[in-house]
Amino acid sequence: MEEDYRAPSYDYDEFFVKSMSFLSISHNYLLLLLLAFLVFLYNFLEVHFLADLLTAFRGNPVLLTYNSSSQLYQSVVSKCRILHGRFFPTPWLSSPHLQTAFLSLVAESPHVTYERHMFYASDGGTIALDWLMSSDVKGASCTNDATRENDKAPILIVIPGLTSDSGSAYVKHLVDKMAKHGWNVVVSNHRGLGGISITSDCFYSAGWTEDLRKVIDHIHCQYPEAPLYAVGTSIGANILVKYLGEDGVNCLLAGAAAVCSPWDLLA
Repeated sequence: MEEDYRAPSYDYDEFFVKSMSFLSISHNYLLLLLLAFLVFLYNFLEVHFLADLLTAFRGNPVLLTYNSSSQLYQSVVSKCRILHGRFFPTPWLSSPHLQTAFLSLVAESPHVTYERHMFYASDGGTIALDWLMSSDVKGASCTNDATRENDKAPILIVIPGLTSDSGSAYVKHLVDKMAKHGWNVVVSNHRGLGGISITSDCFYSAGWTEDLRKVIDHIHCQYPEAPLYAVGTSIGANILVKYLGEDGVNCLLAGAAAVCSPWDLLA
């Protein structure tokens, strides 16, 4: 007895519709994942490539907050042409984190030689003061021994950022540049940094200005005729600005600059 076999019938139209709807759902999920990834890059890693792309990499104008009647402002701005133009970030370094990594890992930094002096705080804490003695980059060398020969030469005190010290790339560039202008430069490393062990139960923080105050007093006592200046970066800038506000007219510094000072420490 033969069985009557019939091939199952398929509704190809229905199959096509279901397949396309599945692909559409998958496509939407991929778009959502891509959008979430781009939001993450923009908000958390601060990758601004797409924003720069939308503006055709024209850059942004430099916006300044200042007192227009300040003679200091007029003197500084007149010598900084970049402040009158636009900021053009490198397209493939469109994030401050990428720029920091590039500077630390790839970019060439000067070869510097320091002379280390140890400063001991009253609570037992240890601070390494690294005086720049020489620097060399791309064959251009600079020797700085004026602290021994001329105690009236201006001295620049550098206060590094959160985890930086005298060996950080941007610090090397800063001290090298200032030494080439005839300045004496010393890096005041934070407690526990620069290869120095923590020797007390007190550590540094953005609100702790006592170490900087004592270091400035110490250098002023060593070179009372030398004008003192300071540059702070990141948290070092916050410490410096707080110190300036606390000491006011009693501050021993002739001038100071805060670079990339954090505005909201709780953020």
